[in-house]
Amino acid sequence: MKDFNYRLALACAALILALTLCAQAQTITFSDLTGVGTGGTGWEPYSTVTQATDGNFYGTATNGIMGGGGNIFRMTPSGEVTNFYTFVCSRTKCPYGAFPMTAPILGTDGNLYGVTSAGGNAPGGGGVFYKLTVQGQFTVLHSFGQTPTDGTWPQGITLGSDGNFYGATVYGGNRSEQPGVIFKLTPTGEYTELYSLCSRAACADGEKPFSPPIEGNDGNFYGATTTGGANGGGVIYKITPSGHYSVIYNFCNPDDSHCTGGSLPYAITKDADGNFVGTTYSGAFKITPSGQFSVLNTLSSAQHFGSPYSQLILGSDGALYGMMDGGGSGSWVGRVRGAIYRVTTTGDASTLYAFCQCGGGTGFNPISGLFQGTDGNFYGTTAFGGIGPDTNEDWGYGTVFQYTSGLGPIVETVPTAAKAGKQVLILGNHLTGTTGVMFNGVQADFTVESDTYIKATVPAGATSGTVSVLTPDGALNSNPKFVVTR
Repeated sequence: MKDFNYRLALACAALILALTLCAQAQTITFSDLTGVGTGGTGWEPYSTVTQATDGNFYGTATNGIMGGGGNIFRMTPSGEVTNFYTFVCSRTKCPYGAFPMTAPILGTDGNLYGVTSAGGNAPGGGGVFYKLTVQGQFTVLHSFGQTPTDGTWPQGITLGSDGNFYGATVYGGNRSEQPGVIFKLTPTGEYTELYSLCSRAACADGEKPFSPPIEGNDGNFYGATTTGGANGGGVIYKITPSGHYSVIYNFCNPDDSHCTGGSLPYAITKDADGNFVGTTYSGAFKITPSGQFSVLNTLSSAQHFGSPYSQLILGSDGALYGMMDGGGSGSWVGRVRGAIYRVTTTGDASTLYAFCQCGGGTGFNPISGLFQGTDGNFYGTTAFGGIGPDTNEDWGYGTVFQYTSGLGPIVETVPTAAKAGKQVLILGNHLTGTTGVMFNGVQADFTVESDTYIKATVPAGATSGTVSVLTPDGALNSNPKFVVTR
């Protein structure tokens, strides 16, 4: 199941990226996910990482650890990696979940929430939705696959401005094709199916979403399906919080040799202007909430780094950062090293770092996207490389890396949008002694909870824009900008 699904996700096309390498003045540090047994830290991480209120980073590894169900690891800012939670599968059907392919995310209460792709107590064993405190207390809140039409195999969640979580499943739904569903979950685990894909003839509304929808500035949610649509090449969709669904763009058929817009999109993210950006096998694209589509860059040249199928992220400099995946998982995958690249708002692209083609080192075959920490650096994982099971093994269990691009420290709000009067978390570094929090210039009430996070209330009269935190070391600005909803 694991191998088949991930091959489906990444075997859509192999893209060659060829861009002029920048001077290698930046640095890479890494921590190996060494060991598969008791005391190990995991094997084959497919997810990126998330930063929590304690300042540490959390991610998932799909294999390894006693029981074989995967695990959640924790990495300190100094790079020390430890196993934080193990998905033990010694019991039937892995009741607490198994095979976590995406990192947990931070909720408004300061706890981590996430999904696994398999396991759970439901008959379908379609994964679980869980809560995990930074003290290590784990709770299963929902099991997927409770009915024949329930969604299964969830692929990540996002946090909405209403404090609920939104996501999509690759399988499940009301049709025999099991095309996937879009869902909402409350922090207590109350599940609502918002839309069952393939509800239109010939799956004209799309099918097989491999990433969760994200909230737009208008309060609606937007996402991508990898296949389906009018041309069979996937769609970009809009869905309201109440479940009204519409397709705003249809991608080309994958067999159309004259297609310039690409097909088979994997995920989208929001840029600094409130538009959406993503990648297909043809390169990076931009699309407005109304469906106006344009190609940002074809990301093609002569050096083989892999395919740009991981999610782009918005850096604090306003540019977009992504990774060439380097391949899927499993023994059939060759040593495609992967790379980190940058795309500006005008479409200029550059390769920043190419991973090693050999074992060891900083790893190779990065499958997930990047994450920008509050220190301004980028973090991610590679599925292979690093330390292997013995001195002769050069594939390794995978790595966690840090990429330093020269960007300064920032603060991040959780969530990134909310109404006036709502409380938000603000993550950062060296926040002790903070004297002010401003929402686009409007002073907010706040409490410094620790050196790494603040609780603040969105002030009346605030408008969408930058959140600034005034610390003894200077002002720290938010990335992305905060959206004040109505």
